[in-house]
Amino acid sequence: MEAASVTASSIIRVAALSGSLRKSSYNRGLIRSAIEICKASINGLQIEYIDISPLPLLNTDLEGEGSFPPAVEAFRQKILEADSILFASPEYNYSISAPLKNAIDWASRPPNAWADKAAAVVSASGDFGGGRSQYHLRQVGVSLDLHFINKPEFFLDGLKSPEKFDSGNLVDEQDKERLKEILLALQAFTLRLQTK
Repeated sequence: MEAASVTASSIIRVAALSGSLRKSSYNRGLIRSAIEICKASINGLQIEYIDISPLPLLNTDLEGEGSFPPAVEAFRQKILEADSILFASPEYNYSISAPLKNAIDWASRPPNAWADKAAAVVSASGDFGGGRSQYHLRQVGVSLDLHFINKPEFFLDGLKSPEKFDSGNLVDEQDKERLKEILLALQAFTLRLQTK
């Protein structure tokens, strides 16, 4: 896939979220690799990792009159400012992780910060490589009014292929190329949505 034509005004800002909070998790490693790939070889795509660990558990009692707790307010602002979203979603019990669902729910509180944004999801997880979590996340995305790219898909069984990572960082060149294809597809889809 070729990189989309980019001008200074068409920089795509991507908010990247990992459903795993461990610093050396494979899913956070996928985000680190995505950031490196963009810096090295994708013009016009900027990824910022957004840490969801400071978010309190969703509790609407914490909401004030048109306001949220400071950590939630800062998180929501990052999502609102982003043009698109990159999720790195491990699979927990056939679904997405609790921290990721919590982040999703906070940003969906009115006004919904996710609405009408392009999104992509990658996973490094056991067994099916996070496939079930991805399908569940796509289902949640319907309610959020998120628009996921359909192809290509990225599933990686990190448990059976630990040699693809070094200290949580993706080192397999073939998988890095697959990850680049996802990022190019997200960039092209975001630009397409913005011109509608």
